[in-house]
Amino acid sequence: MKSIPIDSLIKDMNLEIIYKPERTDIEITEKDINRPGLQLTGFYNHFAYERIQLIGNVEWSYLTSLDEKTRDERIKRLLECRIPAIIITRNLEVFPEMVKWAKEFGRTILRTKLTTTKFTSRLINYLDDILAPQITIHGVLVEVYGIGILITGKSGVGKSETALELIKRGHRLIADDAVEIRKVEENILRGRAPELIKYFLEIRGIGILDIKKLYGVGAVRNSKIIDLVVELEYWDDKKEYDRVGLDEEYTVILDTKVPKITIPVRPGRNLAMIVEVAARNHRQKRMGYNAAEELDKRLLSIYEHDKN
Repeated sequence: MKSIPIDSLIKDMNLEIIYKPERTDIEITEKDINRPGLQLTGFYNHFAYERIQLIGNVEWSYLTSLDEKTRDERIKRLLECRIPAIIITRNLEVFPEMVKWAKEFGRTILRTKLTTTKFTSRLINYLDDILAPQITIHGVLVEVYGIGILITGKSGVGKSETALELIKRGHRLIADDAVEIRKVEENILRGRAPELIKYFLEIRGIGILDIKKLYGVGAVRNSKIIDLVVELEYWDDKKEYDRVGLDEEYTVILDTKVPKITIPVRPGRNLAMIVEVAARNHRQKRMGYNAAEELDKRLLSIYEHDKN
């Protein structure tokens, strides 16, 4: 199970620490959050204690309306549960009872100046990204005409050289050599480069290139949804390659099917131009037009006409 340390959450979300125990094993494992309104009234059936608990204006106002004894009991009951953290929004005042029981049970209390709605949106997006299923694949990720294309193939087949030519043609690099892929939503994969090699491209015989410095910020992008996989392979005279395009091929990444095409490589083939055409063709298919199917319909129509 993926997790994120509480210290990383505090730093990345710019949270104020009201109280944090000395423990270093506090981990966030759930992408969802919980607003414990029902729990503060005493209802704990189906309580998602493993989630971050968010105290907004509604919950805070309810606690304010209680007498001190009742408020103390309700906060104690909440903090007895093994919650990873409570975050108070709107820079609201922290109840002394909350700090008292946080120290007693070793719970983390944090605060943000943001409104509850805005902070909730940011926190969910952050957790969705960090805790999403992830895999690292050897390949190159580029954006061509708005289409995210993952170029794969054996070492030395020409992936990086193809990417460089695409960059010269005005397209953008996301990652070279290693592509971190996250499943951010059902059937949606987003790729990016590991931070260490971000914006760098390796060309054999030249070495490492800084694409952002060489071609400007318009030649790179931080991340991109993967729409198509293009596999480059050395030309095999004994293999029969698809010449029509009626058969759809897919590859599976993180249990998600992604359309895939295989491009045979041999001297004289302009791979960058072929990838550009593949991107345009893929976009046409998404808009409902398939050139191979259209040709097939015309041939069938002529065949039926000749029969009659």
